[in-house]
Amino acid sequence: MDEFLNRRRFLRGVIGGAALSALAPVTGTARGKSSSRRKPNVLFIAVDDLRPQLGCYGQKQIISPNIDRLAAEGLLFERTYCQQAVCAPSRVSVLSGARPDTTKIYDLNTPLRKAMPNVLTLPEHFKNNGYVTLSIGKIYHHVKDDLQGWSAEPYRAGTFPEGAWKGRGYLTEKAIAQMQKYNKANPKMKGRGPAFEAADVADNAYPDGCNTDYAIEQLNQLKDKPFFIAMGLYKPHLPFNAPKKYWDMYKPVDIKLADNPFIPAGAPTYATTNWGELRNYFGIPKKGPCPDALARHLVHGYYACVSYIDAQIGRLLDELDRLKLRDNTVIILWGDHGWKLGEHASWCKHTNFELDTHVPMILSVPGKKSAGRRTAALTEYVDIYPTLCELCGLAVPRHLEGLSVVPLLEDPDRPWKKAAFSQYPRGKIMGYTMRTKRFRYTEWQERKTGKVMARELYDHEQDPKENVNAVTDPQYKQHVPRLARMLKAGWRAALPG
Repeated sequence: MDEFLNRRRFLRGVIGGAALSALAPVTGTARGKSSSRRKPNVLFIAVDDLRPQLGCYGQKQIISPNIDRLAAEGLLFERTYCQQAVCAPSRVSVLSGARPDTTKIYDLNTPLRKAMPNVLTLPEHFKNNGYVTLSIGKIYHHVKDDLQGWSAEPYRAGTFPEGAWKGRGYLTEKAIAQMQKYNKANPKMKGRGPAFEAADVADNAYPDGCNTDYAIEQLNQLKDKPFFIAMGLYKPHLPFNAPKKYWDMYKPVDIKLADNPFIPAGAPTYATTNWGELRNYFGIPKKGPCPDALARHLVHGYYACVSYIDAQIGRLLDELDRLKLRDNTVIILWGDHGWKLGEHASWCKHTNFELDTHVPMILSVPGKKSAGRRTAALTEYVDIYPTLCELCGLAVPRHLEGLSVVPLLEDPDRPWKKAAFSQYPRGKIMGYTMRTKRFRYTEWQERKTGKVMARELYDHEQDPKENVNAVTDPQYKQHVPRLARMLKAGWRAALPG
C-alpha cells in the first residue's frame, strides 16, 4: 500500500508538485509517427448532459457504436461521479482539479478566472509543457473563460446568433416561428423554442457536426506536434435537435418511459426540483407532470442526440486512425453530469440523486493492458487532471483534489476509494452527498452553521433506483452514524491506504 500512501501524502500537500515530473509518459507503437520520441497527445472529449445511457453501459436500447468501440479500446469506469450536477461547476472541477467548496463556483454565473484567477488549469498546464491546446465546442460554460489556457481563442460553432442557426440552434421554419412567437411573449426565454427538432440535414448543419469538422481540420494541422484538443459536444443538451436520420434510428413504439416516475418515498423537499430548465421550452407544461406522449417524444429526442454525437466521436476516432495518431493519443471521454428522463417525477439534472451525479467515463491509453476492461472502482471527475498529468509525464500540481486512476489501468479490481463526493446548493442550504459501494448518503446542511436540516439514505443493494429514503428505517440505524462520520471526514479520508 506504499503507493497509495505516497499519493495520499501528495494530495495533502506533504510532497511537492514536481514529485511526479519524472514519470515516463506513455508511448505508442510503430503506427504513430515518431511516437516513441514524442509526448503523447490528448483528445479530451466532453459531452453535455450525457448520462451513462450507452450500449457499453448495458443500455442496449441506445445506438452508440462508436463510444462502444472506444470502450472496447480502453477502460470503462462503471462508477464515476461528478462533483456537482450542473454544467459550470462540474466543468470547473474537471479543469481546475478542485471541488466546488474550493472553487466556490456553484452556479452558471461565475467564470473560473473570476473565482480563481491564479489557478493552474489543466489546459494551461499542458500548454506550459509544450502542447498546443485547443478548445473546440463547449468546454468551459463561459466561452472565453481561461483564455490563458489555450493556444488559440476557443472555437464554438453555434455561438448564437452566428451561422445559420436561430435561437438555441433551430433550423426548420416551424421551430423558428414557434421560438420567435414564444420569445416575443416571454422575453426572458432568450432563444428557447421547442424542446426538440429533427431537421432533414447533414450532420454539420447543426453545431456539433460543424465543430467536429473543425476538430478534424485541426488534427490534420497538428499531426506532427503534441496536442491537447478539448472537444466539447453540445448534445444531448436541450433542445434535443439532431438530424432526422438519427431520430429515424428509433421507433417511437419501442421507446420506454421511466418505471419510477415518482418522487422517492420519504425524500425531503430539498432533494427534488421542478425541472424548470425543461419547463422553459415551448410546449412543455409549466406545472404538473409531463404527458406520456410528450415524455416519449422527449426520450426519443434524447436518444437521437446521443446517437448524433456518437457519430461525431466516430469521425474523430476514424481521423486519428487515418493520420496514424491513435497509438500516441490518450483519449478520455466524459459527460459533465447525468440527466433524468422522467424518473423521480422529474427531468434534467440539478439534484444529488444517482441519476444526476453518476456519469460516464472512458479512458483509452495506448500500450496499457486495459483495453476492453471495466472497473467498478469509485472515481470522480477531479481525478481526471492528475490522471492526464501522470500519463503524459507532467508534474502534478499541489492544489489538485483528486487521485490519478492510472493504477486502475493495470489492475481495474484493486482496492480504491471508499467513497465519491458530490454536492448541490439550495439557497442557504447545501446538500452534501456521498456514494459508497453500497449506499448513497446525503445531508442537507445550513451553509453558515453546518446544521443538518435533512438526511437521505439509499441502499443500492436493495434499492438501486433510489426509490425509498431509508434514513429512518430501523435496519439502518447503525449505518447512518457511520456514514455521517465518513461524510464529515471528507474526501481525503476516503482515499485508499
